[in-house]
Order: sequence, then structure tokens, then C-alpha cells
Amino acid sequence: MDRTERFYKIDQLLSDRTVVPLDTFLDDLGISLATFKRDLEYMRERLNAPIQWDRDNGGYRYTQPDPLAPTFALPGLWFNSGEVHALLTMQQLLSNLEPGLLAGHIKPLQARLSALLESQDHSAAEVETRFRIVHAARRQTTSQYFEIVASATLGRKRLKICHYSRQTGEETERIISPQQLVYYRDNWYVDSWCHLREGIRSFSIDVIRHAEMLKEKAKEVPKSKLKEVLESGYGIFSGKAVTWAKLRFSPERARWVANEQWHPQQRGKLEVDGSYLLEIPYSDDRELLMDILRHGAEVEVIAPTKLRKRVGQELKAAMEFY
Repeated sequence: MDRTERFYKIDQLLSDRTVVPLDTFLDDLGISLATFKRDLEYMRERLNAPIQWDRDNGGYRYTQPDPLAPTFALPGLWFNSGEVHALLTMQQLLSNLEPGLLAGHIKPLQARLSALLESQDHSAAEVETRFRIVHAARRQTTSQYFEIVASATLGRKRLKICHYSRQTGEETERIISPQQLVYYRDNWYVDSWCHLREGIRSFSIDVIRHAEMLKEKAKEVPKSKLKEVLESGYGIFSGKAVTWAKLRFSPERARWVANEQWHPQQRGKLEVDGSYLLEIPYSDDRELLMDILRHGAEVEVIAPTKLRKRVGQELKAAMEFY
């Protein structure tokens, strides 16, 4: 039984009984007195467990927790891939946070994360050394404008923004009603109702050159409508009307792609020769095109014809450089 499992056993014994004698812990856990004392100290000091010795009844018990004290919570048995990614990402984000309103709260949060990470038989420093979180293609977001966009989104206010289009190189002034913030592929976006285009649009926050919160209330868009428009197609460039792309990956590349999720509604199957057929919905081909091209000669667009031609044109244009 490792230490984390012992924590759960100690918690179970204390929760099932009013008072638990020391000998019961030692017998049920199969550990020495010294090990039990170390476990108890760790649960009290690092996990905030409200455990006290009851002299009158000759055993340990849970006390009524102080409402102002940190919450007691047991760690996982240990972490799955999603949990360890979340914990290490949070820790990394906190360590990179600029001084601000949260400065006084950061150290307790970091200490709590460290306590969770070292909750098994490994120190937090060892876990951090042996795991590495790599953020790809992250773009710099101006904190000033992010704060304004976030405040307007939560406060349900309209925004006046100056938006730079990377595609055209032009800037346009927009009035938008922000609906939700989205963190996608290491970058922040705001899904909004655009009053200029009279439709739902997603804006990358890093290309907002100016943002001003207005007094007018934001136009509310039903969540079902947002989902219909923003989650139907492929990637960040979504839309209500979708076309299905059919891609064939080589047997070698199929070993990777067959286990990847490109879209929640995708359809895929392995062929007899080991190749992999993937069908995914899209409404705007820009992001899909980039993801297809990164597989080079290991993928062929079967349908639709328009997307197949687009990929062919891009490959021919690229060949002009070689």
C-alpha cells in the first residue's frame, strides 16, 4: 500500500467511526508508528486534514473544520494524463503571472499545487523535473485588452474594438457583443455577435489593437445557436453550413492519425491495406488546409473536389520555391 492509498484508508477509518484508536490504524495499514506519524503530519500540514487526538476517548477523530481554514481534500490515486497536465499547466501559468491583483493569493495556490503534486512518494520538484509541458505556437496577448474583453464578457456589455485581419492586413472597427472566451491551441479567442456583420464571429484577442467597453448591454445569443455555428465545423473557423472532407492517410501515418481526434463528429476506419480513411465536417477550409498540408505526401484528399484542388494548388505554389 503506497502513501496515497494510506491517506484514503486513514480518511475512511475516521469517516466511518467517531474515534479511531492508534492500534487500529497500525493494524489496518500495516505500518510502523513512525510511518503513521509522518502520514498524519503530512495530512494535517499539507492537505489541511482536521485530525485531532481525543485524549478522553483515546483515539483520533475529525474535528469541525474552521470555516476560514483551507479546505481539506485528498489527492488522486495518482494522476491520469489529463490531471497531471492540468496541474502542471496551472503551476506554470501561475509562475509566469505578472504582479497584479492576485499577487497575494498566488503563493498559497502554488503551495497547494505543490502539495498535490508531491502527494505520492515523489517530491514536487521531482515531478516538475520529470514532466515537461510544451506550448506550441502561442501568440502574445496584451494583458490590458484581455482584461477589458474578459470584463465585458462577464459583465454582459458590448465592446468597441479595432480588429487587425492577418489575412488582409487591414484594421476595422467593430462593435461586438462578447459571448464566451475560448482557449484554443494555446491562444485566446472571444466568440461574439458582430454587429457589423450581423452574425457570430470568433476574434483572436492577440490581434485586437484597441478595446473599449460600452454602456450598452450585450446582445444575448442562445447557447444552442453558438454551439450550432461554432462547433459544427472544423477548428476555430466554424460555421453553420458544413461540408464533409474525406482524407486517406498512408498505412505508416495511420498509426498516428487513427488515434487522434480532429473533430467530435469525425468518422474513421482502417482499410485492408492499413491506410486510414478520415471524414470530418468543415465550413471554412483555412485551418483544415494547414493540418492536411503538415502531413505532406502521407495524406490524400479524396473529397470534396474543391478541397482537393485547394490542396493541389498550395502544393504546386510551394514547389515554386524548390
